[in-house]
Amino acid sequence: MAIKTALTSLLNIEYPILLAPMAGVAGGALASAVTRAGGLGIIGGGYGDKDWLAQQLLAAGNAPVGVGFITWSLRNNPALLDLALAHRPKAMFLSFGDIDDFAPPIKRAGIVLIAQVQTLAQARKAAGDGADVIVAQGTEAGGHGGGRATLPLVPAVVDALKGEVPVVAAGGIADGRGLAAALMLGAAGVVCGSVFYASRESLTHANNKRAAVAASGDDTIRSSAIDVARGIDWPAQWNIRTLRNPFIARWHGDLDALRRTAAAEKPRYLQAAAEGDTEVAAVIVGEAADLITADLGAAEIVARMAAEAEARLGSAARMLG
Repeated sequence: MAIKTALTSLLNIEYPILLAPMAGVAGGALASAVTRAGGLGIIGGGYGDKDWLAQQLLAAGNAPVGVGFITWSLRNNPALLDLALAHRPKAMFLSFGDIDDFAPPIKRAGIVLIAQVQTLAQARKAAGDGADVIVAQGTEAGGHGGGRATLPLVPAVVDALKGEVPVVAAGGIADGRGLAAALMLGAAGVVCGSVFYASRESLTHANNKRAAVAASGDDTIRSSAIDVARGIDWPAQWNIRTLRNPFIARWHGDLDALRRTAAAEKPRYLQAAAEGDTEVAAVIVGEAADLITADLGAAEIVARMAAEAEARLGSAARMLG
């Protein structure tokens, strides 16, 4: 049985489940697997590695997938949008910045434009700039995000947009219960990252996957320490949720000192990330970490989530009367 919403109709997908375009993690194989399972896989274009993006677009094969970009970073290398559009993705997913400059070419190409936001003001702006779908991302999410929680943010965005644009929930959703709850909040679907971060097709290091499966949401922290360590100048309004580790614990409260030692700490951090040293390099998952309980393939994750959501939605009527 399929779950029918405005999102499934717009994207012609079986289940209203979107893969978060996690930079360096959501590659072509993972995106393809999510799409073939009935959702929509989205390749994470990240910070602008043209060769990596081209390779992952090829790795997706003939599966219709989307492509996502960090919007403020895309402004530094807008040619990446042309590369993505040339592959005729099913959707473009833009996060962390105004979409106004990029909406016209995406719309001219006839491609669905998905904009992720963290506030009501951003939602209204993105809808006015031409977004076909608005993703309301709560602070529970792994990776970068804002300060509002998913549960109150999603219905607030739904009400603010008055049904003119489908709203998708993101942040802390990793199973069918979360999908069913999001639909009851008025969302047309969900974006999931953490549960796919640990999937077999994910490009993250095997050590990171094991750490994600073993972790709890209690172990996460929002910080800017790893961005400073990597030398990535993220706008101050967005920091990143990861698992807490000794490196982050050391520098979280003293970012100025970390900046002063960046020449030594950056290569150390990058080497740790390449080697899967989770004592230094971050495991980028969110508060849904408690729900990541096994090493699964993406198709099984989608199937489980959809089946559980269908069961929850089907049993809801029994609570009445």
